[in-house]
Amino acid sequence: MVLDFERELQEIYQKVEQLKRLYSLGDKEREKELRKAQREFLKKSKEIYSKLDPWERVLLARHPQRPHAVDYINLIFKNFIELHGDRCFGDDKSIVAGFAYFDTFPVVVIGQEKGRTTKEKMERNFGMPHPEGYRKAIRIAKLAEKYGMPVITLIDTPGAYPGIGAEERGQSEAIAQSLYTFGYLKVPSIAVVIGEGGSGGALALGVANRVLMLENAVYSVISPEGCAAILWKDQGKVKEASKALKLTAQDLLRLGVIDAIVPEPLGSAHWDHKRSARVLKYVLRKCLRELLQMKPEELVQERIRKFEKMGVFVEL
Repeated sequence: MVLDFERELQEIYQKVEQLKRLYSLGDKEREKELRKAQREFLKKSKEIYSKLDPWERVLLARHPQRPHAVDYINLIFKNFIELHGDRCFGDDKSIVAGFAYFDTFPVVVIGQEKGRTTKEKMERNFGMPHPEGYRKAIRIAKLAEKYGMPVITLIDTPGAYPGIGAEERGQSEAIAQSLYTFGYLKVPSIAVVIGEGGSGGALALGVANRVLMLENAVYSVISPEGCAAILWKDQGKVKEASKALKLTAQDLLRLGVIDAIVPEPLGSAHWDHKRSARVLKYVLRKCLRELLQMKPEELVQERIRKFEKMGVFVEL
């Protein structure tokens, strides 16, 4: 899939990949041409991605080639052991959670996974967790606290699943319990919005000591389509809704909702998964180093103060 504003960039990218193949096959005379094409790609990507409007960032956050939670888990962490089930109803595959090593340090990783192929998307319910998914996340977060392991959450969901079955099994209660559990964890916690951060379904895993967002991720109380339908009664107003929602990483950093923006290589993460993972790993390492210096009580108090002051303003 190529977005409209990426078409020219895609042509240059294909040229770069073709020259790389020729060079790897022994055509060394292509090196100069390859370097020129790579510089052209970098220049064009900076030009395009520096001028994106909020709706275009929404499209990038939903890009089908964008790295997902499982991709980051495989690229950043070692020896990941996935745990299943909420010990109550079943196993929700839209939540991937388990133990892993970050460098040489044991951590717990909890991510929302949309799936890549049609079959995977169906199995993972397009990244929309059921109550049992949040209860699985709560269970594993409590294990992290028991064993003194930092918790890293990877957020990428349109929102919690709104179906009748999910409501019958206590969707709102599960989200509320997740907010409470993550809010009072006595271990370091880092939340990263890697794609879509939709409504309470994202916030359920977003209460952390450090909240990060990838450069082209979005984080909002409602989707632009839902906002347009409610406020304008018109699906064609998604651009206006995207701007009004202040859902980009740049907006949310200014508002104090997030702590830092993680840059995306080549303008957008879908061009190079490995490089994007390396950048995120560097930022995670820096955050963990800071948080591991704090005592359990300090971690809880800092987290509470952080979220209490959101939305507070002084009228002069």
